[in-house]
Amino acid sequence: MAAGPRATADTAPAAGAGEVEGEHIKPFTPEKAKEIIMSLQQPAIFCNMAVDWPAQHWTAEHLSEVLHGKQIRFRMGMKRTDTAPQFETTCGYVEATLEEFLTWNCDQSPLSGPFRDYDHSKFWAYADYKYFVSLFDDKTDIFEGVIWSDFGFPGRNGRESTLWIGSMGAHTPCHLDSYGCNLVFQVQGRKRWHLFPPEDTPFLYPTRIPYEESSVFSKINVVNPDLKRFPRFCKARRHMVTLNPGQVLFVPRHWWHYVESIDPVTVSINSWIELVYSWAFYLFLAAMEEDHQARVEEAITRILVCALKTAEDPHNTRAWLNPTEVEETSHEVNCRYLNRAVSALFDYYRTSKVVEIQALRTNREHMKKEGLNVHNHMEMEQTGGQDLSLGVVKQEAASLFGPDLVPVILTSEELPSKTGSIFEGDGKDFVGEDGEHSGKLHCTKRQRMMSKSEDASVEQNASNSNVAPSQTLISTDDLLDCLLNPQVTRIVAQLLIQGRSLWF
Repeated sequence: MAAGPRATADTAPAAGAGEVEGEHIKPFTPEKAKEIIMSLQQPAIFCNMAVDWPAQHWTAEHLSEVLHGKQIRFRMGMKRTDTAPQFETTCGYVEATLEEFLTWNCDQSPLSGPFRDYDHSKFWAYADYKYFVSLFDDKTDIFEGVIWSDFGFPGRNGRESTLWIGSMGAHTPCHLDSYGCNLVFQVQGRKRWHLFPPEDTPFLYPTRIPYEESSVFSKINVVNPDLKRFPRFCKARRHMVTLNPGQVLFVPRHWWHYVESIDPVTVSINSWIELVYSWAFYLFLAAMEEDHQARVEEAITRILVCALKTAEDPHNTRAWLNPTEVEETSHEVNCRYLNRAVSALFDYYRTSKVVEIQALRTNREHMKKEGLNVHNHMEMEQTGGQDLSLGVVKQEAASLFGPDLVPVILTSEELPSKTGSIFEGDGKDFVGEDGEHSGKLHCTKRQRMMSKSEDASVEQNASNSNVAPSQTLISTDDLLDCLLNPQVTRIVAQLLIQGRSLWF
């Protein structure tokens, strides 16, 4: 699959380029953009789709004036390069205005004020997950500056978006989102994205501690992994790209991602998109069902985490509950959450057959053009037809790749050095100048050549190493990592659903 030429903020046309009678002609219509989003199975960057958005001018300085002294919560992390992830539960927090943040970020470490305890040379600051509806509650007209309707989602704007403002080094730990897909508009500065496909989940060592609804974290610091402790990570397929101002990144469902700011100030806006029906409805009927089942799995996860961790220490939820979680965590509330999720799944089952019949009628001609026999759909799963339909969808989307839709594919780049991994951005996309990519893993050559027996030996040696007796005790977190392994929760959810279905 050949990629188009590298598209960066430097090469993208300035606002106004390509205009006819004052109107910018975008490379994709809203209908085509939505079709791409609903069928594409790999991350990709849209270029030249947001050049006329008012939000493209929302620098941190501009937003500071708009918010006019409003206090925002900043997450404070250390500029360090050890192998442990910096989860939100281990960070400090500061309530400050954007003006105070910008002053501190100019290397003017204040002797007083909210940032007085944080040396700028040693810490980064991140105002993350800031929902527009809360941040701009008294300035709702600003919602119109974000125009997700250009991507085929009518009426979606800033109201359904979140804002992210950070200093150099600010980052989000590697995680996947349980539901839907993600669109990210880069406003100011650059961010480097490290992405891994859903199939690599076993190599990412998933954990639900800290607990955050709909977020599965990795135990690994992917920019400085401990391969002795997590040897299977060497098999993970890293996709890496630098997102420049004006570009929009599409992150498909269940793709792992670690995001880091590589410029002094970065501003991003994102929106999580629910899965909806598209012409590739065979795939997305299944995907929608999976989202409903994922909510059941999430409810099961919440009940187990809250029950076991609360029993362990009823008075210290900060140690395991992410600060973004503000809902009550009582067992009664969690059980209601589970029942709602199961009910929603069965509501979906009752209506999906009708919708599928309607979709068959409206999409019959298109599917015939693609060489698919609609009447044989139910047999396709057993004969490999599902792979065939997926291949058709991928081929359709791949034909659109070019300067305005750039795929994010497997990187051949080695990881940056420890001293420059997240604090020294070189501004280079991980795409060759000729637009081509090669498919080598991110591990060193020696690591890539390790045999399966050597992998097993590494894991065995790690487990047999001489450690203090206290370190060999099984903790609550160890138990939860097993109980809440994605494969286990899926089985539990399926058993629960099957048992419940007897009543319908």
